[in-house]
Amino acid sequence: MLVINDLVKTYGKFRAVDNLSLEIGKGEIYGFVGANGAGKTTTMKIIAGLLKPTSGSVVVAGIDILKYPASYKNKIGYMPDFFGVYDDLKVTEYLDFYSGVYGIEKSQRPKLIDELLELVNLTDKKDFYVDDLSRGMKQRLCLARSLIHNPELLILDEPASGLDPKARVEMKEVLKELKDLGKTIIISSHILPELAELCTSIGIIEKGKMVVSGTVEEIMQKAAQKKMIRMKVLGDMEGAVKLLKEQPSIGSIEVHNDYLEADFDGTNEVMAEILKTAIKNDIPVVSFTEVDRNLESVFMHLIGGKEDEN
Repeated sequence: MLVINDLVKTYGKFRAVDNLSLEIGKGEIYGFVGANGAGKTTTMKIIAGLLKPTSGSVVVAGIDILKYPASYKNKIGYMPDFFGVYDDLKVTEYLDFYSGVYGIEKSQRPKLIDELLELVNLTDKKDFYVDDLSRGMKQRLCLARSLIHNPELLILDEPASGLDPKARVEMKEVLKELKDLGKTIIISSHILPELAELCTSIGIIEKGKMVVSGTVEEIMQKAAQKKMIRMKVLGDMEGAVKLLKEQPSIGSIEVHNDYLEADFDGTNEVMAEILKTAIKNDIPVVSFTEVDRNLESVFMHLIGGKEDEN
């Protein structure tokens, strides 16, 4: 459904997207994960045709969007992270307006609008003014707007941003239903546990580069090949980092407020020796343990808080 090869977007000397490649099959929900400024929104805007890449290719449903920009617009629905709504319109008036924008015949609009409102669970709000809707309801209304022309690919940039837990669950249920209807969805989010439950595949992007991509199971399997230890210390964080850097079995180190985490490639006996050395060197160790990896720890390991090893 979507194939991206060697995508680059530069602003002067800054590379917002750096030789990014990914492939998303029909009917997948693909989670696009990254910190703010990682390049997610820029990539999504390129897929949606709102930005031109510096180089690379994007193919949607077999159509090269750079060569044939007018031919694929009806294939995609785009929901940006920040969107405008017309507050002085009723819900049905809002969707009727966009139905006209997409060239839907006026006689077909009432049935279409009713179906979309039922899909996003807003049927009972059809005569409400948009301004009277909660944020979660507005998000679902904008999702309905992106579905008016029945696109094959949905591009959703942070659709759960700012939502309370109940609204996030409601949005997740709608997305599951869209998947069951055969839609292909690419969704960016910081809510990692929900992505793990919802998505068929996940890609983690950092500084415009794809760090890792695959199913949740594949990513977790790769992460499980390495152990992680967590050391909580009082005060002497520099001494703890220096000591760990001297250990051959320690890989990258992440420094937090009062503890640090490090990749560890060794036996329990080696781990015990590291603890013994820390105590011998008067490092004020509060706790020292091996931790299980989850999707969030993998994300932080790949993009966040790494101590410079050079």
